[in-house]
Amino acid sequence: MEQKISSPAWVSDEALIGRILSGEKRLFEQIMRSYNQKLYRIGMSILNQDMETEDAMQTAYIHAYEHLGAFEGRSSFATWLTRIMLNECLARKKKRQKLKTDLENMHLNHVNMTTPAHVLANKQLSVVLESAVGQLPEKYRLVFVLREIEEMSVKQTSETLSIEESNVKARLSRAKMMLRESLQGVMKENIYSFHLSRCDRIVERVFSKLRIE
Repeated sequence: MEQKISSPAWVSDEALIGRILSGEKRLFEQIMRSYNQKLYRIGMSILNQDMETEDAMQTAYIHAYEHLGAFEGRSSFATWLTRIMLNECLARKKKRQKLKTDLENMHLNHVNMTTPAHVLANKQLSVVLESAVGQLPEKYRLVFVLREIEEMSVKQTSETLSIEESNVKARLSRAKMMLRESLQGVMKENIYSFHLSRCDRIVERVFSKLRIE
């Protein structure tokens, strides 16, 4: 019979990492469930593709698990993990762009999928919100998601994106100007929601790859 690992309702990331490195591998599930929403939002803000974002999350978690021993605590674990996800997404986007022979057509196809007619046809608030955010230029969209959706501080966002804090503030201000005021009050509850079924799928896939039972 599998031995269940008991853990308090809340344990710091550092404490969990110590226990995982000591052999309690299943505790990595707590790490994933804590950060699934954050990584999904970051992935969608860059890749803007649902399944590719999940694939990127899986790769980022596996990379993080395999390098837990290298985490030195110079920054928070959240920042460390976010950077891994960010690098994975940017690498995927770069690779995807290299495969496109016509960047203009790719842009037009994206615009066609997010036209007002498409949004209104779906009549779903989450689609409207995701469309509005998805149309922001990447550098503004990333800062907006990290600051306003994930509620990361200016300093944390600066460290994560390797830009000056003044740039974080400027980009956030610009992003807000590009979004309609009517959307700002409700976007946090609806943008890039990461439901429980999706959370379970990510955990199962990562554990399968890592052969954790």
